[in-house]
Amino acid sequence: MSGQPDLSKLSVGQFAERFRGEMIPLSNTFSYFCASVPLTEEDLKEYLEEPVAALPPSVSSVLPKVSIMLVPYLERGEGRAKGVAKNGLASPDFVCTEKPPDNRLSWASQVAFENEEVLLFALKDQEVAEYHYRFYHVLAAMMGDLWSDEVQQKYSELLREELNSGVHGEVDEESWRLKQTLLRRQANTRKETKLFRDYACQSFIDTLTLYLHGICCDIDVETGPRQLPSRYLRKRLNLLATVYPPPAGYAVFPESHPG
Repeated sequence: MSGQPDLSKLSVGQFAERFRGEMIPLSNTFSYFCASVPLTEEDLKEYLEEPVAALPPSVSSVLPKVSIMLVPYLERGEGRAKGVAKNGLASPDFVCTEKPPDNRLSWASQVAFENEEVLLFALKDQEVAEYHYRFYHVLAAMMGDLWSDEVQQKYSELLREELNSGVHGEVDEESWRLKQTLLRRQANTRKETKLFRDYACQSFIDTLTLYLHGICCDIDVETGPRQLPSRYLRKRLNLLATVYPPPAGYAVFPESHPG
């Protein structure tokens, strides 16, 4: 006779399958389920309602159904690098009630069902600002598979202008790494290659993460030797504000806020 499943540690696929029926709607696109600490009204606004409300309509309208699951901890499974997994029910990550070892600790995971993406976020020991960043980064990565040819062309043209001008830096580590690979291996950066497309897509994801996060929250861009100069970053954000306008009542730059 088989016993009850151990809910202290389930694969993210098993967990998502088990609790999908308990999702609470947030909008036409988003719903949520909280298996971590009980959410107060303030928590609900901070973790879910406000981040979703700040999304540009032109982003929300192209996303599939998105289910957000807030869990205590996530443990990174064997055989995957640090980051977000997207391997359907075969994802090697686990939902845990006890904190896993630091070298196995993960903060976000992802499971794909038919016409639905389930996003899992670990809440315990995570600052709200870090959660917001990871939330928008996962959505930006989804948009990297969904951006239109027009947006892709406009963003790629902007990147080529930067490359031709020898502009140093990027928005985040992954786009920085791919930019360095492109510059080492390809002398003519105007040439359409897989190296350029990979870099452009990751740069778009990292920049869109910053853009979406900036609509929702007051954030400071860290300065450093690898950071894209502010005037070029602003050009990117202006482009994104044109193709993905913020919802009514929101703005990216302080001087653009209504009233």
